[in-house]
Amino acid sequence: MSNNHPFHLVDKSPWPLTGSLGAMTMMLGLINWFHNYETTLLFVGLYILLLTMIQWWRDITREGTYQGMHTMYVETGLRWGMILFIVSEVLFFISFFWAYFHSSLSPSVEIGNIWPPLGIKPFNPMEIPLLNTTILLSSGITITWAHHSIMNSNYTQTIQSMYITVILGIYFTILQAYEYWEAPFTISDSVYGSSFFMATGFHGIHVIIGTLFILVMLIRHMNWHFSKSHHFGFEAAAWYWHFVDVVWLFLYLSIYWWGS
Repeated sequence: MSNNHPFHLVDKSPWPLTGSLGAMTMMLGLINWFHNYETTLLFVGLYILLLTMIQWWRDITREGTYQGMHTMYVETGLRWGMILFIVSEVLFFISFFWAYFHSSLSPSVEIGNIWPPLGIKPFNPMEIPLLNTTILLSSGITITWAHHSIMNSNYTQTIQSMYITVILGIYFTILQAYEYWEAPFTISDSVYGSSFFMATGFHGIHVIIGTLFILVMLIRHMNWHFSKSHHFGFEAAAWYWHFVDVVWLFLYLSIYWWGS
């Protein structure tokens, strides 16, 4: 049945339902893990989410690449959707910075009227945090290189630059995991521990998501899904990655450097 409008009305899909069920199962699994040290339900939830992601991304890729559903008009809507999503993420992180500065600019008597609180030994900002800053700034350069390569129809350099970006994202995550492992304080160590691990932890999750996002775009590019005029999937990944970079700069300057 033909239509007389430029919008893409998506077909009926089971993936929002399975994604919701997977998220609920994973959340129940997390609670079970915290209280009973049992991880089976957690991994079931993660497995459902993974299968949902693979099949949902497959459908969107099919619609945009092979079925021609993502016209220029539809792409404009997708761009605004991604912009508004990133704005919501900015507001999400503002809440963590607000809590951090609320506690650090006027420390309460319960934590000794000083910041960092009594008994807390903060990280040296000139060690792993500085290295991670360098890694993320470098990844911002490589993802920009990838964008320019796509615009110039340079297939090989796009693969190289995106591959380097993925490696840098994985390297950052490994170093942050090591930093957490060696941390002299925990999330339960006063408001400092809570705000530190909540802010840097959620940023770390965003780095993992962004790395996965770029990896999927790399696989799509290797399958010739992008051209110089049709590559919004990559652009969305690049925007997201730049957002992750900027958030880290604020985290480094406020929590690691100024807060120490």
